[in-house]
Amino acid sequence: MRVVSLVPSLTEAVAVTAPGLLVGATDWCSHPADLDVVRIGGTKNPDVPAIVALRPDLVLANEEENRAPDLAALRAAGLDVLVTGIRTLDEGLRELERVLDACGAPRRPRWLDEAEAAWEAVTPDATRGGPPTAVVPIWRRPWMVLGRDTFAGDLLARLGVRNLYAGHPERYPRIPLDELRAAAPDLVVLPDEPYRFTRDDGPEAFPGTAAALVDGRLLTWYGPSLAEAPQALARALRAAHR
Repeated sequence: MRVVSLVPSLTEAVAVTAPGLLVGATDWCSHPADLDVVRIGGTKNPDVPAIVALRPDLVLANEEENRAPDLAALRAAGLDVLVTGIRTLDEGLRELERVLDACGAPRRPRWLDEAEAAWEAVTPDATRGGPPTAVVPIWRRPWMVLGRDTFAGDLLARLGVRNLYAGHPERYPRIPLDELRAAAPDLVVLPDEPYRFTRDDGPEAFPGTAAALVDGRLLTWYGPSLAEAPQALARALRAAHR
């Protein structure tokens, strides 16, 4: 089995579970750190001829991360493309099983059991007055935030955080900064991807509001990182209130 992955989190899941299957991955596939495969461009601009030249038995993609025209071109070249759709933790766990089965993984990996157990054990901290409200920027210039039906939003909800834009008609709406401030969130959650928010780039835009700087991989990737995500994210959220 020869596999090309166009999704960083799926790249990690396959590489950790069945080393040797991957023959190609995107430039953004940073885990595992020692992954040694052909790089075939970005998630939004993959090199289709280079992928075809690798003769993969399966190409892994995601409806959100990859563009439909690129996937259509791969199919037109005769390649089998598996497209995942993941907007909740439960969907993520199911799709991971489907991907690994399609790749011919010999057995269910331990990390997947550990991820399920870790999230089943989550008990949101009791907060006086109800769950803390938050805005969750993912970009600035322009400001974009998590809206409805997002994987990251579902993880935060399970950790007891109420996204103020969870009911927005768009999944990743552009919201002016003055409107974000006027929403008066209890905290602002700032991941380090896709935009790299840092202590010096992000919190200053929300003066007087607690800021939780979180590992974007733990918030947005579905794969082995899910096993450590609940505890690490919970620590970052608690630290924002100190």
